[in-house]
This record gives sequence, C-alpha cells and structure tokens, in this order.
Amino acid sequence: MPALVITQADADLGLIRAVADGRPVAIAPGLLAAVQQGCEQARQALRDGQPVYGVNTGMGALSSVRLTEEQQLSHQRNLLLARATGGPPWLSPPDARAIVMVRLLTFLTGDAAVSGGLCQRLAELLNYGIVPAVPEEGAGTAGEITQLAHAFGPLAGIGRVLGPGGTARPAREALRDHRLTEFSLGPKEGIALVQGVPGATALAVLRLGEAATLASLMEAAAALSIVVIRAPRDPYRAECGRGDEVLTAVLARLRAAAGDEASPRSLQAPVSFRVAGSVLTQAHRAAGLLEAAVGRALTGVTDSPAYLGGRFTSTAGFHGIDLAAHCDHLTAAFCHATEVAAARLHRLMDPAVTGLPAQLARDPGPQAGLTPVHKRAAGEVHAMRRVATATPVGLIETSGGQEDVQSFAWEAAGKLRAALRHARTVTACELLAGYQAAALSAQPPPAGCRALLDWLSGLVEPIDADRPFGEDLERLIGAPWPPA
Repeated sequence: MPALVITQADADLGLIRAVADGRPVAIAPGLLAAVQQGCEQARQALRDGQPVYGVNTGMGALSSVRLTEEQQLSHQRNLLLARATGGPPWLSPPDARAIVMVRLLTFLTGDAAVSGGLCQRLAELLNYGIVPAVPEEGAGTAGEITQLAHAFGPLAGIGRVLGPGGTARPAREALRDHRLTEFSLGPKEGIALVQGVPGATALAVLRLGEAATLASLMEAAAALSIVVIRAPRDPYRAECGRGDEVLTAVLARLRAAAGDEASPRSLQAPVSFRVAGSVLTQAHRAAGLLEAAVGRALTGVTDSPAYLGGRFTSTAGFHGIDLAAHCDHLTAAFCHATEVAAARLHRLMDPAVTGLPAQLARDPGPQAGLTPVHKRAAGEVHAMRRVATATPVGLIETSGGQEDVQSFAWEAAGKLRAALRHARTVTACELLAGYQAAALSAQPPPAGCRALLDWLSGLVEPIDADRPFGEDLERLIGAPWPPA
C-alpha cells in the first residue's frame, strides 16, 4: 500500500484510523525540517541552564532536584524505565498503532521540541509493523505516563512489543529483526514521549468510528422492530423533529426504513418504540461532542513543558478532563440506547404487542423461542450499567502530593470501548428477534428493511426450532455493517 503523506499537523481522524488499520505513513520533508529547526532552537534555549521540568530536574515530587550534566545524559531514557508498571491484557494492535500515530501528529506541531529524527523513527515503527505492548488498564497518574512508558519504551529498546498471535516479546529483538538501532533520546525527548493525552485521544478516535457504525446498526434494528409490531408512525414524522437538525435526520432515516403503516395494531406502541428517534439522536449528538474534544486534543497544547513562543512553559494539557467527560457522555448515551433496545426486544416476545406466536417460537411450549436471547441481552445491559458512572470522580493523591488529581481519561476511553461491545451484543439480540418476527409475520417487509433482512438472511439460517442461538449472535456481532 502506498504511504499516506503527512503534510501538516492537524486533526485528521481519517488518517489516524487508516494508519491504525495498517497503512504506512511518511512525513513531508518540509514539515520534518521545520520540526528539526524548532528542536535546535529549543536545545539552544536549554543551554542557559534555567530549570526545565523533567529535562534538567527530576519529575513529580522530585522536581526540585537539579540534575548534573552527566545525569541528564541518561535521564530521558530513565523516564521510560520505572514508569512502565503495567501488564497484560494488552491493547489491540490497531489501538496501539493509533496511539503512536497521534503522538507523531502532536510532535509535528513543534510544541514538544523533539527532533525530526524521533518523528521519523515513530513513522518507521508504524511502517515496520512494530507494535508496542500497551496495557489496557489504566493507572493513577495525572496524565498517561504509565501507559505511554510502555508505548514508547520500545523506541529505546525498553519493554515489549506484540508478536504473532498477540504474544509479547522483547522490543530489542523486534528492533534487531528490522535492523533498527535503539533510539538515543536527546534532551526533552523522554519526557515528551510520556506527556500529553495521545492515548485517550487515539482511543477516542477509533471508538468514534465504531460508534458511528453501531449507531447506524441500532437505527436499522429499531426500524425493523417498529415494522414487525406494526407500530404507529406518528412519532417519526418530520414535524416531530422541529428545531433539532440531528433529530430530524434520525427520524427521516427511521421513516425511510420503516415505511408507512396503514393499519397499526394499536393507538400507541410501547414507549421504547416511540422514543427510538430521540434516544438514538442523543448518541449521535454525544459522538459529535466527543469528536470536537478530540479535535481540540489534536490541535491544542497538551505537552508539558511545551516550547511556546521561544520559551519552555509548564501547561495543564496532560489533564484530559475534556476527553474524559465526553467519553463518559457518549458511554451514557449508548447505555440508555441499549436499555431501550433491550426493552423493545422484551416486547417482541409478547403476542399482545406483536400479534405473533409467544416468544417468537414456531411451536410455543415445546419450543422456548427467543426468550433466552432476551435473557442474554438482560445480562449485557446489567454489565453495561457498571461502566455508566462518572469516570473523573474519585481523585487520589500520588507522588508525595505533587500529583493530587487525575482525570482518568484513559479509563473513560476504556469504558466507552466496553459500552460499545455490550451495545453491539444487545443490538444483535434485537436483530435476531426482529428477523424471526419478520419471518413469522404475514406482512411483506417495507422496501427500506429489505437490505437489512437480506444481510440478516446471509448470516442467520431460518429459525424453525430451538438451537444454540449464541452461535447466531456471534456471527451478527462480528459481521461488518453496513453490508458492501
């Protein structure tokens, strides 16, 4: 595959996702030269001997300790050693690659005062497929120092990388395999690698892509459920979205998929059906807010100290409250949407709502039908509720009181990942029930649902009797959407 060329440091989410998926990357020579020029200016400023946090001083509670010139030579590498206190389970290769890519993009702004050589080496790690072993679980740091020490220690031959099958092996071996030397970190480069919020930023970028796909699938599942119970279409009329462009668009998609219902079964469908548009709108709106926060993280100042206006400046850019809050917002939106989907699924089991056989069984009584599928959804919803709490609540003092608050943005991104996983499973459960309800119904499906039903029929055999429905759900969970 041809390399994607970075010509400027900007908030290109598509670029980050493409590199996470394995695309190689190259840095435009002019941009690399500008980074090197800024690095040389910053290193000249360091020669005046003024204290610069983490460069010629210790870190955290040891920031008052001045380092000798001899100590400074090894200090930047040492910053990546003891801070690597995490362990498995490791992030997936796409997640880890996205973190490296985000760190590269933020370095190209010049704020971190790193060398062009370090930026080039990050690109080489991506292009050679050297994937750092980065812990999934967070740690109680003010930023992401623990995880970033794992992510970037391999540059200097420290720590482990992911090998075939996801097993970890020494980073030095991987470097030797590709005839790469251990990178010798210059002034400011060790601390630059462990500062900022590239981890939460990268993870949010990938989760946003997954969230968009899942929201689309949840809309399709909701529309199919609306169809099979013959719900009145009034709640989805365009007039109901007045003053809200996002809601208006969601309602339009639901109408297009569900079509008209000339003879609804009841005056009003259960609430879980009527509020489908409003609930899914909130997921779209929350995703938009998180995307804006990601843009701010990619273009704003997140390094500390940062080289700004010709001097080193301590900042608070490592405190990822913006990302944490908006990851939590999107998590909560999907938690609610998933609970509503599970409620619709339960209604699909009820002949009074659907007019179909009880529990969507071909032969109710001898067959259990899809009630066990609803129970799977209930378990997923219960598990999902545990990730719907506010992540930044519960501050803990560390580092002798120097680091006395945390944003836990990394954890918030991890909780969003878990929420999306649970939501995808519940959506698969609703789709399976909708597929069976459509098969049992004498009503022909509307044109807007035919593509979905064709997709489902390619994944799920006709349900004529009880069977291990977990296998059907596994296929639905793993299948790409939308269909090609």
